[in-house]
Amino acid sequence: MFSGIPIDLPAMLAAREERAARQDIWLKQYACPILSFTLNIPGSVKTSPDLRRAFDTGLAALEDALESAGLSAIARDEIHAPTGDEALLAIRGHAAAIKEIATKLEEDHPLGRLFDMDVLNADGTKLSRRVPRRCLLCAEQAQNCARSRRHTVAELTAEIKRLLIAYLGSNGAAL
Repeated sequence: MFSGIPIDLPAMLAAREERAARQDIWLKQYACPILSFTLNIPGSVKTSPDLRRAFDTGLAALEDALESAGLSAIARDEIHAPTGDEALLAIRGHAAAIKEIATKLEEDHPLGRLFDMDVLNADGTKLSRRVPRRCLLCAEQAQNCARSRRHTVAELTAEIKRLLIAYLGSNGAAL
């Protein structure tokens, strides 16, 4: 399940910088809110066939939710690299409504805890959640657990594997 290519911190930081640069270009080009979708995956392996399926599931759920709300992407790009799967969508609409849709998916979808859907307003400001995310393993705020390293990577990846098995079932590759 986590059998992909291990990535080091400099590669992850470079991928983050490239994503931010793409977002800036899109903000200028499309002058509308931008949604950036990645997965929250701890450890050095950021993608694998099963994680890609989780990503594809999340992206499909996002597009369905946007369509149900009368919104659609005017531009869409996907990147599948060892540093992780990424999607960027430019969406005409109110950024707050888009963030609400994204937050609902992050909270309610069976794999939602793995989804990281950031929404930028047309001026580039990032919208925050109304309620902080809770930790994957406990009731604490996720940022606090991450900062204090309360849980090991092994504990976190075991929970991610459990979520993927529960959702993907016997159709999961390498399960």
